[in-house]
Amino acid sequence: MKKYIIGNWKMNLNVHEASLFAAKLAQTVKVHSDVETVICPGFLALEPVSLQIDHRQMKLGAQNCYWRDEGAFTGEVSARQLCGLAQYVIIGHSERRHIFGEDDRDTRFKVQAALRNGIRPILCVGETADERDAGDTEHVLCDQVASGLMNVASGQLGEVVVAYEPVWAIGSTRPAGTTDVAAATKVIRDEIGRMFGVAAAKTVPILYGGSVGGSNAEEMLSVDNVNGLLVGRSSLIASEFAKMVEIAAEID
Repeated sequence: MKKYIIGNWKMNLNVHEASLFAAKLAQTVKVHSDVETVICPGFLALEPVSLQIDHRQMKLGAQNCYWRDEGAFTGEVSARQLCGLAQYVIIGHSERRHIFGEDDRDTRFKVQAALRNGIRPILCVGETADERDAGDTEHVLCDQVASGLMNVASGQLGEVVVAYEPVWAIGSTRPAGTTDVAAATKVIRDEIGRMFGVAAAKTVPILYGGSVGGSNAEEMLSVDNVNGLLVGRSSLIASEFAKMVEIAAEID
């Protein structure tokens, strides 16, 4: 299975800055046939960056989408509008869930919207510090995976990417330990297997996200069931992002 290095730029860089940074990435990120490199700029920068980059070197992802294809939904961007522009879309990121109040129903509908419009959803799941301390990690992960993939057809599963991002580790100085990540990604893989079968579950890439960078990328990519990284702030440092791509290429 390919490794995935996906950079979530979040609400950073205006259109001009995004273009300059994309140009810097183009000079530093190498192409590897076994690594899928994806950058996720803000909505406004998607089209100019799309016209600028070599799509053999990097793919484009959106940071969110609305689940309706069109209609009177002022300020929203649909998966249908992203079709032909973004190849991936991040869905259910903890910041969408916990800052903007999106629930499992929203996430489920967005996964379906992405798939019917030919975009690969990156379904994010993860527990909060309180849920972890209460021993509810497995329950939370199973619920989020089951809900997010509830109406996905077996033939569509190969287009889905799942990212484990423990909410307590995102943006903090304490990334999850490898034991925690191994346990959580096994829960995720097992739940997908329960829904779609063990063989099908093995085809789904599972990423880790949460205070990951060049210093711990190798450690995280070596964990069983981890097939890539969803990178936040370190994706805004060209040398760090390029380093993670190289590390991914070197790991079997």
